[in-house]
Amino acid sequence: MNTPRTVLAIALILFAAPILRAQQWTAPTPEELSMTSIPEVPGAPAVYLYREQTTDDTMHMYSYYVRLKVLTDAGKDNANVELPYFVGENGNSIDNIGGRTIHPDGSIIPFTGKPYDKLIMKAAGVQEKAKVFTLPGVDVGSIIEYRYKLRYNDDIVSSPDWYVQSDLYVRKAHYMWRPTERYVIDEKGNSIAGRVAYMPLLPEGAKVQTLIAPGHGTDYTLDIANVPPIPRADYMLPQASVSYRVLFYYTAFQTVNEYWTSKGKDWSKQQDKFIGPNGAVADYVRTLITPADPEDQKARKLYAAVMTFDNTRYSREHTSREDREAGFKNLKSTDDVLKRKRGGDDELTQLFIAMARAAGLKAYVMGVASRDERVFLPGYLSTRQLDDLIAIVVIDGKEVYFDPGQRFCEAEHLSWKHSGTTGLRQTDKGTAIADTPPESYKFSTVKRIGDLKLDEHGRAEGTVTLTFTGDPALSWRHKALEGDGTSLKTNLHDELTRMLPGGMEVTVDKIENLQEFEQPLKITFKAEGPVGSPTGKRLLVPANLFEANSKPIFTEPKRDIAVDMHYACDIRDAVRFTFPPTVSIESAPEPAKAMMDKSALFTTNVKQTPTSITTFRNLTLGHALFAAGEYPDLHDFYTKVASKDQETLILTHAPTTTTATESKPTGN
Repeated sequence: MNTPRTVLAIALILFAAPILRAQQWTAPTPEELSMTSIPEVPGAPAVYLYREQTTDDTMHMYSYYVRLKVLTDAGKDNANVELPYFVGENGNSIDNIGGRTIHPDGSIIPFTGKPYDKLIMKAAGVQEKAKVFTLPGVDVGSIIEYRYKLRYNDDIVSSPDWYVQSDLYVRKAHYMWRPTERYVIDEKGNSIAGRVAYMPLLPEGAKVQTLIAPGHGTDYTLDIANVPPIPRADYMLPQASVSYRVLFYYTAFQTVNEYWTSKGKDWSKQQDKFIGPNGAVADYVRTLITPADPEDQKARKLYAAVMTFDNTRYSREHTSREDREAGFKNLKSTDDVLKRKRGGDDELTQLFIAMARAAGLKAYVMGVASRDERVFLPGYLSTRQLDDLIAIVVIDGKEVYFDPGQRFCEAEHLSWKHSGTTGLRQTDKGTAIADTPPESYKFSTVKRIGDLKLDEHGRAEGTVTLTFTGDPALSWRHKALEGDGTSLKTNLHDELTRMLPGGMEVTVDKIENLQEFEQPLKITFKAEGPVGSPTGKRLLVPANLFEANSKPIFTEPKRDIAVDMHYACDIRDAVRFTFPPTVSIESAPEPAKAMMDKSALFTTNVKQTPTSITTFRNLTLGHALFAAGEYPDLHDFYTKVASKDQETLILTHAPTTTTATESKPTGN
């Protein structure tokens, strides 16, 4: 269920609004009551029989209605309903909540309870809450119905987003939007009353219709049926970017270029107003660098300084009361961020840009669509697509990208969700839609090294070392920020335990460079336990210890959606088993090599001595995004990888012999 977004402040000429009639419940059909499954989605937990979303800007209201059939025990979870809303400036409220449960025999249990408020998130003076309630007596075969209204302020208009696809199959759905015909202006004073645009991403045959409503202008409607669930697959793009939807907006602009040119100019001006730099930032910069420093060194010194500040995205927001008690005034510029020595991710990015400019470097701000949230659509005329800010600094005539809002991200690099994406950036001539560069596979590396002593019974003990750079290191460092030292060790322990053969005991011995983000993150473990399966004189040992429990990926023969592996990377494994002279190598996997064009490379090798064997496994992924048309090649490549990962070493050992010594009787 979507929460509407507040998009524009308006000036309204008041007039009497019609009163909407309350919607009545729908009588179930015999077929709906007896339904036990849907052939379109075998095993589905539930199905939407009908969904309705109407938006009336003349009444400042969204109205929702849901009819859902529960098909399995898992589908009973749909009885627990959470309706999100926001409290704060330009917030909204929920009322007129009603619901009921219909059993297969037609008996009805009305919802008579009282929803309670649940706090979801609190930040910067805004609270995200939810009205929470549970529909009564829901069991397999039940039909549940509920409806509610979400209301927003009278001085706000809110264009809807119609996300017509969900986790469940939708038999029928109806959507309607009635834009206001009152006097509406944008932030520049341009009249946009009745000036509506939208971007439809719908299945073939589905189309938004317009209807002239007497006295109300134009209504926009969509009736759609038999909508399949959102595709579910490993390594997919954000669901919001692959689902069917219609995105509406009020606009004073006639073309895409006109919008982004005008909005870009305003956005850039607002950024520069906050960034500056002003006096406090300039004074601070002079304490960090010297005029003789090379440009690259200047940028790195400034970046390192910003990384020492508290990034409240990974800690906590401070209340306005706390700021007042600490003597801080409202946050109006990067000088204020500097005084606090803390800020949100975007505020620290803006501070870094201000510091770079104060140091005499040319620096630009860029707003990007975060790849873990969405795919940027230039045709969707909304700056809401710009999730995060990054920095571009010109160093020795070359543009270099920085990500200071991502705590512990290495200088002159971007985290995976900000690389290879699109957004709006400042240029010397204004602003432009642009792409960020993808990171090389050399940036994100994982090295897994095992050095173990193996006895003739298949037990091993020794050390395991994991070393990370780039995005894998960034992920672990962010996990460390989410908890404490104990939780981090627990997470690391669990990660290695999932890799190694069952029964091995793992202990975190040392963590190096956890906060030294320019250095590789290195974790050393002690490990002991069974790694081999004895069968008579033989020991069967996984050829690659770190893939002992791995499950093959991309096993489906076909796939219709793109693959997102998040980041290109280079994984290098080496495992050495040292064994006693009574153990020898009977057979070992042959070296192998597999390639996927220039996108991926996989190699294995083995090195033997009379008392040891070392296996090597290297997997290089050249880029992270693969179109659906590339899936057959990706499937074939990872099928070969999985086959090699399941191979075993076969070792033999000489049986232990004992000599019985017959004792002679003794006498007196």
